[in-house]
Amino acid sequence: MSASRRSGTTDELGPDEPERGTGAPAADPAGSATAADEPERDDSDLLAALLDGMDAALCAFDAEGVVTHWNREAERILGWTATEAVGRHGFAGWAVRTADAEEVERRLLSAMHAPGRQVHEFALLTKDGGRVLVRTQSAAVRGPDGKPAGVYCAFSEVHAQIDLERSIALSEALFEDAAWGVVLVDADLRPAVVNAHAARSLGTGRTALLGRPLGELLTQGVEELESALTHVLAEGAPPAPAEIWVGVRTPDGEKRRCWRSGFLRLASPLAEEPVPLGVGWLFQDVTEAKLSEQEAALLRFRTNQLHRATRAAAECEDPAEAATVHLDFSLAGFADHAIVDRLAPGPTADADAPVRLVRAAATPSGAPGPSHLTGHAGLPVRYPEGHPALQCVDRAGSVRSSADTTTPETARAWATARQWPPDTVHALCTVLRSRGRTLGVVTFLRGAGRTQFARPDATYAEDVAARIAGALDLAGLVAE
Repeated sequence: MSASRRSGTTDELGPDEPERGTGAPAADPAGSATAADEPERDDSDLLAALLDGMDAALCAFDAEGVVTHWNREAERILGWTATEAVGRHGFAGWAVRTADAEEVERRLLSAMHAPGRQVHEFALLTKDGGRVLVRTQSAAVRGPDGKPAGVYCAFSEVHAQIDLERSIALSEALFEDAAWGVVLVDADLRPAVVNAHAARSLGTGRTALLGRPLGELLTQGVEELESALTHVLAEGAPPAPAEIWVGVRTPDGEKRRCWRSGFLRLASPLAEEPVPLGVGWLFQDVTEAKLSEQEAALLRFRTNQLHRATRAAAECEDPAEAATVHLDFSLAGFADHAIVDRLAPGPTADADAPVRLVRAAATPSGAPGPSHLTGHAGLPVRYPEGHPALQCVDRAGSVRSSADTTTPETARAWATARQWPPDTVHALCTVLRSRGRTLGVVTFLRGAGRTQFARPDATYAEDVAARIAGALDLAGLVAE
């Protein structure tokens, strides 16, 4: 390289060397084409792809009523190809009967001079000569100057449109006016849409539920409900509704409810393969009906037990043994243990005399087996003052009592202090009366695995006590 080039000066140009300005790019020796030489991109292919990919049939007319566009969905519905349709003037003679052509064309082209979209229904002709009732939406196409240059018309078969409208109307009705709860749960098992009935059932507002885990809404039944939702996402809807007991958090505390639930897997209709969008959960509160069914079933069972006990006791020669038969039959599904205490014999004139009870019969507190009589020793049971059995005699009625189950030691101390088996948590004492006299007390005991005694339990216990009292009274008469 010469010194002049190294210093940045310009050499003299040869006779055949083109002049170059300072800083100008050198010419490409390959002679590549410039951007100006490239042809302008034609967007017609993109437009055709968009039109052919539409779910609705679409055609367009210029200002003179000549068909300019015709997509594949229009070809599918009517059978006419784009080659056969484009360039025709209106629908007369091929897509519409000649008698109706003028009216159809007038109504379609009127959209060029009307604001917004216009909706019409027409009977169009298919290529094979059939007729199809379609619903159209037409609107004006504006030119660069803003003036109407034509009109486009999107149409679909009426029954398909009606099906769509029905689906939309059904969805809106379910989420506004349904008399049962409707919840859309997403793939993460969180509520995405909730109707008003479901919000009331869950004790909160519609928007407050969205996106929250089900565990924040329910205290019980969450595992069972989430398991059902997961199964539906993986396998599909179950064949029948399921009844799920749940505990609902409310401002007034927990409420236990039974919901008869149906589940539907939701999948996207736009995907080639079903893609789960979530689960549609519909439920109805059937708590009152289920409680009534349970009460009726329990009443039938207990009535049958009383009947069987009466039949079995009638075969006993010893009335005292008949009393234990009634006691044994009463325990099934009702209590874990039972005790019969009789009033100790003595003077009855002194009303202020302390009540003394003598153990007459008891069920085994260990291994299951028939109850047994304790003999005639006549030793009083050392019940402390205020014992439920003593209160029962004083009131001549039933007394219910339950232990403090905060700790197992507290419950065990409570049962031991009352002369009951150490696993006792709930007790029900019912007076034994016959011929207008109080004969004693029958006590039913439940462990921690059972619920506390309720008023219907006391009613059943009183029925059993009446039969036991009759048997014990007869035993006393026989002994005399």
